[in-house]
Amino acid sequence: MDSAMSAHPGDMLALAGVTPSIGRIPVENISSLAKGAFGDRGIIPLWFGEGDLRAPAFIGEAMARAVADGHVFYTHQNGIPPLREALAEYLTGLGDRSISPDRITATTSGMHAILMAVRLTAEAGDTVVVIDPCWPNAGAITEVLGVGVRSVGMDHSSAGWTLDLDKVRAALDATVRSVFFASPANPTGAMIPIETQAALLNICRARGIWLIADEVYNRLAFGVRAAPTILDHTEVEDRVLVTNSFSKSWAMTGWRLGWMVHPPSVGPTLAMLTQYTTSGIATFIQHAGVAAVREGEPFVAFMRGYCEAGMAIVCEALERFGRVRLGPRPVAGMYAFFEVEGMPDSRQACLTILDQTRVGLAPGAFFGPGSEGLLRACVCRSPADLREAMGRLEKMLG
Repeated sequence: MDSAMSAHPGDMLALAGVTPSIGRIPVENISSLAKGAFGDRGIIPLWFGEGDLRAPAFIGEAMARAVADGHVFYTHQNGIPPLREALAEYLTGLGDRSISPDRITATTSGMHAILMAVRLTAEAGDTVVVIDPCWPNAGAITEVLGVGVRSVGMDHSSAGWTLDLDKVRAALDATVRSVFFASPANPTGAMIPIETQAALLNICRARGIWLIADEVYNRLAFGVRAAPTILDHTEVEDRVLVTNSFSKSWAMTGWRLGWMVHPPSVGPTLAMLTQYTTSGIATFIQHAGVAAVREGEPFVAFMRGYCEAGMAIVCEALERFGRVRLGPRPVAGMYAFFEVEGMPDSRQACLTILDQTRVGLAPGAFFGPGSEGLLRACVCRSPADLREAMGRLEKMLG
């Protein structure tokens, strides 16, 4: 052990000097649970929201051309005009409303979009209502920013996951500045009916509350070109922010590129936030995003089918296992979310399953109160990998 480290008791470590609000946030997450297994080829990693497909070659080629053409300098803080224009046309073609480029801000990942959405709408002393089960980063970044988080859990029954709007209304006190939801959702794969989303928007409108919608999985809704979007029910200056990412539909997790749809009036403020958080996205990555949007529809369709096929393999297996309770199959996304009889502690369950089967799963405890007894498996992998993983799990859970 380092002598300088050993000379300090715990309360003298530099860690003791971090701000209390940050120090209280648990450091454990899916990545920390999996870190001991990185690089172990004997493990089938179903714990992350990442498949085994690479982005198509034309996206990398567009990036290389952009570098060769000298697109390596500072640029517009809301994103380069070609990317904003491409995204505006793309979104207009998906929905029923026209989306103009001045409503688009490019971000350094979907995570950065959520960070800016929360920071734009709430500060210390305020509260953000998070509808869960939900990707843990949404609530965690709210806490990192010093803003309170209030959970409103979706109901889970034989009918699947449903949102009770009366529970949302009951959570909206004077401190609430925004409501965050995702549809399709991670980890449940559930889609909130568009009529319910529109009613939620009306509730927020009546109270002057912002609505933040995460639509990262909107192109991975099975059987349709795209999931319904709240943008089809918004007016231009509604207090609505919609976050999205290139990570899932275009298999660009490592590229770190996302975007936000927002009222035009907040565009300059988002440019300022970009300046003071990342100073902008690498220009050549944005050119890769243009190529993805302009040329990537065949790949998006393939990715949707890849996830749907993977979901069928995983769910057919889980439905056979005597100890597993799955419920209705997810209709979108890239995850199966299920319970295992006799394993109420999802974190320990994942560790035990990893040790005995060499299959990596994510604990439901990370996805919000009420999910402690559930496990998440990513289905965006090759059929061979998924069948092997299910075969290993069957020996323990079958």
